[in-house]
Amino acid sequence: MSAGGNGDSGYETIIGLEIHVELDTVSKMFCGCPTRFGEDPNTQVCPVCLGLPGALPVANWKAIEYTIKSGLALSCEIAEFTQFHRKNYFYPDMAKNYQISQYDLPICTGGHLDVETDDVSRRVGITRVHLEEDTGKLIHVGGEGRIAGADYSIVDFNRSGIPLMEIVTEPDIRSPEEARAFMAKLRSILLSLGVSDCSMEQGSMRCDANLSLRPAGDTELGVKTEVKNMNSFRALVRALAFEVERQTKVLQAGETVEQETRHFDAAKNITTSLRTKEYAHDYRYFPEPDLVPIKVERAIVADMAGKLPELPDARRMRFIESIGLGAHEAHLLSDTKPMGDFFEECVDGGADPKAAANWILGELSMHLNATGLEIEDCAVTPKHLTQLLKLLDEGTISGKIAKAVFEEMYETGKLPGVIVDEKGMTQISDSDEIGRVVDAVLAENPKAVEELKAGKDRAIGFLVGQVMRLTKGRANPQMVNDLIKERL
Repeated sequence: MSAGGNGDSGYETIIGLEIHVELDTVSKMFCGCPTRFGEDPNTQVCPVCLGLPGALPVANWKAIEYTIKSGLALSCEIAEFTQFHRKNYFYPDMAKNYQISQYDLPICTGGHLDVETDDVSRRVGITRVHLEEDTGKLIHVGGEGRIAGADYSIVDFNRSGIPLMEIVTEPDIRSPEEARAFMAKLRSILLSLGVSDCSMEQGSMRCDANLSLRPAGDTELGVKTEVKNMNSFRALVRALAFEVERQTKVLQAGETVEQETRHFDAAKNITTSLRTKEYAHDYRYFPEPDLVPIKVERAIVADMAGKLPELPDARRMRFIESIGLGAHEAHLLSDTKPMGDFFEECVDGGADPKAAANWILGELSMHLNATGLEIEDCAVTPKHLTQLLKLLDEGTISGKIAKAVFEEMYETGKLPGVIVDEKGMTQISDSDEIGRVVDAVLAENPKAVEELKAGKDRAIGFLVGQVMRLTKGRANPQMVNDLIKERL
């Protein structure tokens, strides 16, 4: 079974996503408590987010503004009139026994997002974008960290009440890989807007998926299951691929898929049943009596639309059309705002665009992945890389030396010019000096010389390597090549 769908089984995969995004506001959705991640349990709480009797909520306008901005970026219609509702259910991580959410009057409706996988483009409809409050966090002690098999559970209410934006798609996605592409592109947009840090590891971006199968060619939707606990792009693909395979086997056996909520077990790479799926009427939605409805002025929406930052798609096209990058490089560099900003600062500082792109996507990205740092947190700045590329372009250092300089400036934060001066790493471009080393290498390696004369071109690579070894990588490689050929 491939991760991309259910192959030649005769069934079509139908996926819709529900993405929850914690908004990056200073205070919570309905109270003034801070939203800092990683604080000691139950230290960022108050009577409102603890649901104590008599405590009244006040809506956070910044969270509403962030939701409107997100809706505009997703081509949604912004409601002129919106309202909060109570979603009633009992669970230990929700002190009030209801969640303040939105039901039939969400802030944003009817948008779309275009995604590409394997040269196939698909428009995924956005049903709605609405705003609610997050719940607390249950920590299950013992067993495998899940409620089933745990010795006991404890609850941290620090997360309770953090503004949570929910983005619900139409069932337009046709494979686990398309689901991943949608999530990646949505994350890139939200990061560009600055509304969330979208950290799946910290839980500030979470995804549930509704998946069903139907006979190829049918238009009726099949019975869906909801899959939860997918905390990375890789987990999303693996969980949905397993669910495609599981449902395919159920249908091929002549059985019926049960509508239920399932949990993805990343250790075992399977989904397991959690509970029978609830329906909207089970939550007994009704308008939140402690919050007035909100009228969204059209002038406010127009002002926000005019101030939206350049989004990833537009930036990618500009990198291609105005700067001359290839489609692949432009896509990777525009994927996150910090990386795109880093690249543009290098270009603005005089760096050749293609050289800067190659170093950012190559050497810099390799070091970032190895050290687990984000590009904005590492010691190498656009100034560092621009100066390094200038030294390389002027012939002051060779490509091999440039990599050694990069290694040190990544570790120490020193500018490349300083490193080159301190260690005497300038490239040797004096033909007499290089010529003496070339003569010595040719004299010491007569066999390689004869092979080169006999037309075995790879021998020159060996000879060049010997010269570079003796000069500690400082000899100008092109001059070395030319002098070897000249001597022979």
